[in-house]
Amino acid sequence: MSTNAQQPVDRAGTGTSSVTERLVDANRRYAAQFSDPGMDARPVLQVAVVACMDARLDLHAALGLELGDCHTIRNAGGVVTDDTIRSLTISQRALGTRSVVLIHHTGCGLESLTEDFRTELEDEVGQRPTWAVEAFRDVDQDVRQSIQRVRTSPFLAHTDDVRGFVFDVHTGLLREITNE
Repeated sequence: MSTNAQQPVDRAGTGTSSVTERLVDANRRYAAQFSDPGMDARPVLQVAVVACMDARLDLHAALGLELGDCHTIRNAGGVVTDDTIRSLTISQRALGTRSVVLIHHTGCGLESLTEDFRTELEDEVGQRPTWAVEAFRDVDQDVRQSIQRVRTSPFLAHTDDVRGFVFDVHTGLLREITNE
């Protein structure tokens, strides 16, 4: 074996290099082939997608999106928080989006948490988080709540085209949630 041969690294990055180094190396390979697509920050489809950060959701593939089609805002649960409203407001008012698509999913980790998580953190680190966990038991109801938060925000200019869905992590299908 050659002395400069690299040790294999598994997908989790537990080999000889850190996960971050693996990502930086991948970026170097990407950049070597990169060609500026010549687009600006305005999404071509004028849509912002708010979704859970769950690693099982490949939003671009699941929705047939290409680079530049949408703004993607992700957080734990895909819930509409003040920071989500901040991002949507910038997306709409400064960058031209008009539609909002909300995507939660089956088997979300927030369904197994409670607001007690904040108390546990406070006990551990000595400081209570200023943010809410936004845990939920009923994913459909949480999508409805997120739709309502978007539709009633005074900061958003476009609240007529807001739709919410639950992504099934086993089938890949979206199920639309309505306010009925």
